[in-house]
Amino acid sequence: MFKRGRRLRSSEKIRNLISNVKFSLDEMIYPLFIEEGTNIYTEISSMPGQYRFSIDRLKPELEELKDLGISSLLIFGIPNKKDSVGSEAYNEEGIVQEAVRYIKREFPEFIVVTDVCMCEFTSHGHCGILNKDIVDNDVTLEYLSKIALSHVRAGADIVAPSDSMDGRIKSIRSALDSEGYYNTPIMSYSVKYSSSYYGPFREAADSAPSFGDRKTYQMDFRNNKEYLIEAENDVEEGADIIMVKPGMPYLDVVKGISEKVNLPIAVYNVSGEYSMVKAAAINGWIDEKKVVMENMYAMKRAGANIIITYHAKDIAKWIRGDKNEI
Repeated sequence: MFKRGRRLRSSEKIRNLISNVKFSLDEMIYPLFIEEGTNIYTEISSMPGQYRFSIDRLKPELEELKDLGISSLLIFGIPNKKDSVGSEAYNEEGIVQEAVRYIKREFPEFIVVTDVCMCEFTSHGHCGILNKDIVDNDVTLEYLSKIALSHVRAGADIVAPSDSMDGRIKSIRSALDSEGYYNTPIMSYSVKYSSSYYGPFREAADSAPSFGDRKTYQMDFRNNKEYLIEAENDVEEGADIIMVKPGMPYLDVVKGISEKVNLPIAVYNVSGEYSMVKAAAINGWIDEKKVVMENMYAMKRAGANIIITYHAKDIAKWIRGDKNEI
């Protein structure tokens, strides 16, 4: 029998009644860039509306986020000093560790997620320890475990390793458990592609490699077979949340993992995705609110339970001002 689908789209109330993809601020994580120093509040030129903060300038931002109903943060640190082994990354008094202590002391209601990686902290900009010009996977695992432990000791609620080393989830889980942090979740950047969409982030975090690229450890977007292997490896090693990064160009991957993996799925709506939307909106080429929300629902529809996005503040303001259209 001919089915007239338009019947169920004939009014806004009916469309709202039958919509089955839901969106909530509780499912969003907002990234913050914390820079070592004082009196720092610097807009990131390639990411309009995003800033680097020193800890002493962080309070108004956190107050606004709290007031908007954003409850989860992802912390990136920019240190003053870098070296070949990224020692500031696991310094118990490093910028990430101090930022976490400040946030948990002053705003304990936030869920604080920390990025566990070395690229912002190494003088060469790669995500691990070098052996000549090659990142030594197995040596790097020890350092990543030290970083994760230092973050959790400072008060991090969730650690999120983004380094793309093989075996790092098992190593970090073992290190956390050995000190009694059995209940600290690991949100793994399990499926992280070597992507040109990261460009603005590298300005934001001073994390561009000084030579070569990261294609030997981040994934090849031309391969549609290996993403499930990477995700399943992390599940077996003890990950609690599986992440796909970037977001919009990889919704097929999000969908594939959501159908095979029985864990929460996070998607990182990365800097390049954000900057393209912002640039087009600034030029008047798109309706920013409608495009952003369409993107959010696309990620949810594909199977994302959690969305990490720089749009979170704007979305929260839109929800507050015009809830019916979200």
